[in-house]
Amino acid sequence: MIYGEEIIEEVRSRNDIVDLISTYVPLKKKGSSYFGLCPFHNEKSPSFSVSRDKQMYYCFGCGAGGNVFTFLMEYENFSFPEALKYLAERAGMELPEEELNEEAKRTMDAKARLREMNKLSANYFYYLLHSKRGQKGLAYLKNRGITDETIKRFGLGYADIYNDDLYRFLKSKGYSDEELKDSALVTIDERRGGSDKFWNRVMFPIMDVNNRVIGFGGRVMGDGSPKYLNSKETTLFDKSRNLYGLNFARSSRKKEIILCEGYMDVISMHQAGFTNAVAALGTAFTSGHGTLLKRYTENVILSFDSDEAGQRAILRAIPILKEAGLTVRVLNLKPYKDPDEFIKGLGREALEERISHATSSFMFQIQVAAGRYDQNDPEEKTKFQHEAAKLLSTIEERLERKNYIDAVSREYYIDAKDLEELVNYYGTSGYATAQRQQNTPRQPERRLQQSEAKEEKRKQPQKLLLTWMVNEPQLFEKLDGIIGPDDFYEQIYHGAALLLFKQYAEEGAVIPGKILNQYTDLEDQKKIAELFNTTLKISPSPEDRDKALNDIVRRVKEDSIEQQMNATNDILKWQDLIREKANLAKLHISL
Repeated sequence: MIYGEEIIEEVRSRNDIVDLISTYVPLKKKGSSYFGLCPFHNEKSPSFSVSRDKQMYYCFGCGAGGNVFTFLMEYENFSFPEALKYLAERAGMELPEEELNEEAKRTMDAKARLREMNKLSANYFYYLLHSKRGQKGLAYLKNRGITDETIKRFGLGYADIYNDDLYRFLKSKGYSDEELKDSALVTIDERRGGSDKFWNRVMFPIMDVNNRVIGFGGRVMGDGSPKYLNSKETTLFDKSRNLYGLNFARSSRKKEIILCEGYMDVISMHQAGFTNAVAALGTAFTSGHGTLLKRYTENVILSFDSDEAGQRAILRAIPILKEAGLTVRVLNLKPYKDPDEFIKGLGREALEERISHATSSFMFQIQVAAGRYDQNDPEEKTKFQHEAAKLLSTIEERLERKNYIDAVSREYYIDAKDLEELVNYYGTSGYATAQRQQNTPRQPERRLQQSEAKEEKRKQPQKLLLTWMVNEPQLFEKLDGIIGPDDFYEQIYHGAALLLFKQYAEEGAVIPGKILNQYTDLEDQKKIAELFNTTLKISPSPEDRDKALNDIVRRVKEDSIEQQMNATNDILKWQDLIREKANLAKLHISL
């Protein structure tokens, strides 16, 4: 459904942004704005600002910004039509029903079409699993101890032995080869036609936090390779922004989320009553996953395989989770390899007990280090003590560091004073600082950053003047005939200026939240949100304010004139521009 600007604006205006966002993020009023911790990146001090006057949000830390539509699209991964529908229902509005014309049908939201295809495919896989053709898949799941109730809850299915079965099914439902090609469900070859991405596998639909199918995982039922096959990323499926089982875990009453390695681990955990278990989607754990988990919990328990590969994965995940501001503990599954085996071997109660005694992430790192050395060999034990001291020296908080020194001393029979001296040595030698700064940009990256900073400084007058005009709309009258939209030649600012000048001329006011409706690209929305939220550090003195305004206007106008001179070889035009530039010295605008 495609709606006009009037309906979109009515939906936006009937959803106060502070009321909406406060259902997701605790906000506190500070001055004319509301502040809270940003839901899009980890932070300890609130830099996420929500303005009721401007009807927009902006994070001064990560740059995320937009209006009510943008927030839902970013936070809930809604498409624009989905955000519009949600907000209309929230405001008690009934969106008009109308038949789509041919052009509207062709421009129908591709994400909605793909979502329909995924849902249809999931239903088909589920149907096959319970048909005669799916007996092999059903037997495999039953042998793994998966109940009918769990199969239904997770929508588990089966992909048939024929490698074009799903392709033929989706074609029969009216999907074109072009749509199927973009779905990651099939591969289209000009000579051989369509072939399925998944065949002869047990299927695991992957759902987003709103229980919508966005992708699939498939597992072989024997010794085939690869054991697990996952959907490629699509406009719906971003592996770094989703976790398997999070749609259930987000509403669990547990105080922590248990992070597992695979689909079967999550399913076994949920079946045993641990409905707070999730897993990464066939990819390395990323900072995006850490930020996602931070939305729903403060505590994460790592439940990876107890083999060497699993332990390495834990060591990689710990700093990512801690960087996201999460408290991390590690579950000891020995003598079993994974949660599925543990539950079958020792039962639910035993796993509950292990969870309650999960090891702190730091002590786990110490345990791994200790395991690399023979503690009965004096030389080896000395090496371990140095490695432990290095790890301890990276703990910045003094009291926490002291407590861990005591814990390591007790656990490994090391004199606490000797260990503390060693820790202080590595702390003062620069080792700890070097470890914390190891991701500092190298020289070429620094040069690029410096170049970008120089370019940003050049654009600054345009940005500041537009921000000032948004905050004090009377400037549109003051600058009439002096500054116009074309003087903001930077593409993003020029577009914003056109909208602002038009809005003020028609409505006599500036409504930033409404202007954001015109931007469909999220990156553009962030830039415009930054523009509208830039802090103007100007003296309250009338003389100083007048001087600052005249300086900014002159710089914008001079840059505009230079751009025009560079764009023409017309001598007469040049003469006019030179005279216009000379007259800027006489310019005086008073507030």
